[in-house]
Amino acid sequence: MNHDRIHAREPDHHVDQWERGQIEALEERDGHCVVTVRADDGESVELTVTFAVRDLFVGRLDLDGRSPVGETVWYRVRGE
Repeated sequence: MNHDRIHAREPDHHVDQWERGQIEALEERDGHCVVTVRADDGESVELTVTFAVRDLFVGRLDLDGRSPVGETVWYRVRGE
């Protein structure tokens, strides 16, 4: 399984290779975490990541117990 990349903070490396968007949903599918992100251009993108990556980027968001839905993240779709 190829996994996508996601960051809670704006990357400072290869910045032209990352897209910005807002989390619309997080769900479990086939033993992976699927994060749906609304890109700045309005398109929805489904990102597949491991649960460890989900825990890492969600832990870096300033949530104070709130849901990560609506939070800004930076992502790269595998192979792009």
